[in-house]
Amino acid sequence: MATTVLPPTRRDLRDAPFLAAAAGRRPSRIPIWLMRQAGRSLPEYRALRADTGMLQACVTPELICEITMQPVRRHGVDAAILFSDIVVPLHAAGVGVDIVAGTGPVVSRPVRSAEDVARLPELRVEQVARVTDAIGLLLRELGDTPLIGFAGAPFTLASYLVEGGPSRNHERTKALMRTAPDVWHALLDRLAGITITFLQAQVDAGVDAVQLFDSWAGALSERDYRRYVFPHSARVLTAMADAGVPRIHFGVGTGELLGAMAEAGTDVIGVDWRVPLDEAARRTGRRHPVQGNLDPAVLFADVASIEDEVCRIVAEGRAAPGHVFNLGHGVLPDTDPDVITRVVELVHSLEP
Repeated sequence: MATTVLPPTRRDLRDAPFLAAAAGRRPSRIPIWLMRQAGRSLPEYRALRADTGMLQACVTPELICEITMQPVRRHGVDAAILFSDIVVPLHAAGVGVDIVAGTGPVVSRPVRSAEDVARLPELRVEQVARVTDAIGLLLRELGDTPLIGFAGAPFTLASYLVEGGPSRNHERTKALMRTAPDVWHALLDRLAGITITFLQAQVDAGVDAVQLFDSWAGALSERDYRRYVFPHSARVLTAMADAGVPRIHFGVGTGELLGAMAEAGTDVIGVDWRVPLDEAARRTGRRHPVQGNLDPAVLFADVASIEDEVCRIVAEGRAAPGHVFNLGHGVLPDTDPDVITRVVELVHSLEP
């Protein structure tokens, strides 16, 4: 199991609402942060990114810092999420990957054989120095607002590598699992190591929590998840168990996998909008705080409908040991930023 030497800059924020709720303690208010709050819907983000590619922004410390801070200043959220992308550690390690506007991550040379896996590089900490430098800048800016670091889970990274880019059906990925399980597990083992290194570097630099995103795990049955994915996600989460920060495990469309994902090792279970939080708490044995789970599309509805949904989710979240309010996935690009601010204010006004 990995151990961590905490940096001298580690802030004592144990009573911050986000960290209190993540630890299953009663916070001073219901904490809220939103996935993809750093960017997308904010005009100040679009202006800053006008002439800068996504990957370039993700490796420029000053831009990472500024984009991460924008929603904290505008909305008053209870945690910042590091501006980055799940393919950043692959790019840093030397894998040929780019983020194409309107498409997403595109891999120049897909990984589909044992020889392809053997060619994959390992990640060295110094290769993500620009990310850790950005964390240092953020610690001086954030005051008492916690900072969340993150990484993509091995399965989601593998899907991009095998498919060569985003996929609707993950047919090549699922075929490789069954046709060449030894190659599959070797690939996920390599990716788990990269993910651990990336998360450990963020923790050592001073982040206050980490989230493991398994964006595509919902494409799997529970049987396949446990056989082909669980051991590798568990390796990552177990490696971070002694890091001294909360671990959040989140996937999209993973309602049927919540029990298995909780077993993989986590402190907080992220829930998308398809499963009510009280049901998610039941499926995970009511042992974990929950995070979620307003449907991002609801932010386009009328004020009364948004308020009703927020209040319902807060009520359902009380079934778990703790609740961090969030969306069930990321902020949609055309979301009105003023609506987000009003949701933050509403959540803060409700009884924890």
